[in-house]
Amino acid sequence: MRQISPYISVDCVLFGYNGSELEVLIVDRTLKDDNSDELIINDRTLTGNHVYEDETIEDAAYRVLFDLTGLDSVFLEQFKTFANPDRLKRPNDQLWLQRTNRNPDARIVTVGFYSLVATDKVKLIWKGRNVNWVPVKEVGELAFDHNEILQEALKTLRLRIKYEPITFELLPEKFTLTQLQNVYEAIWGIELDKRNFRKKIARMKYLITLDEKQTGVAHKPARLYVFSREVYTKTKKELFDFTI
Repeated sequence: MRQISPYISVDCVLFGYNGSELEVLIVDRTLKDDNSDELIINDRTLTGNHVYEDETIEDAAYRVLFDLTGLDSVFLEQFKTFANPDRLKRPNDQLWLQRTNRNPDARIVTVGFYSLVATDKVKLIWKGRNVNWVPVKEVGELAFDHNEILQEALKTLRLRIKYEPITFELLPEKFTLTQLQNVYEAIWGIELDKRNFRKKIARMKYLITLDEKQTGVAHKPARLYVFSREVYTKTKKELFDFTI
């Protein structure tokens, strides 16, 4: 039987994009009184779990994401370790640990990862707890130190998209330039000038124009594009700079 490490965990900030908003995958945490069946804890967390003794930290993160989404090939990046000795000391968190047969006095270090997917590619898998996409700006208070983890992941993502073309992970395979601009705006929480955005886009050799346009839209159909990772790999010695 595989042994769980009681002192090391991973927490995954799974960002998704629904076509208009940046979302994050959130898990319900509920606990009922044994006698009255009354809810005594009803809040939410990020997705995460403890690490098995025989697996790497990265494999643990991939396992967590696969268990909830069924996806085994996703963008995943480690961004920070969280080790504050008081990170699990709030009353509800202490009670949760006690009632789930974990040592509330143990110091648990968690490694944060963030991942990017287009939400229409994900079929959420029921694992005994409700899992939902929630707009980042509507998350509210989370359990443990998960608000801090989320904010650090968002800060990392906002910086990384200036220097790496990872926003394409949030889009369908074929997309319009307006959809691409909308992703950047959703992540940064600002409105970008369309003309300046298109100038930057025009320098991307790995953005391939298709001889196709949108179908089934009420407005004038726009040209479709794809991201070529092969071209990007060949040309990435050239500095990717999307600073604004």
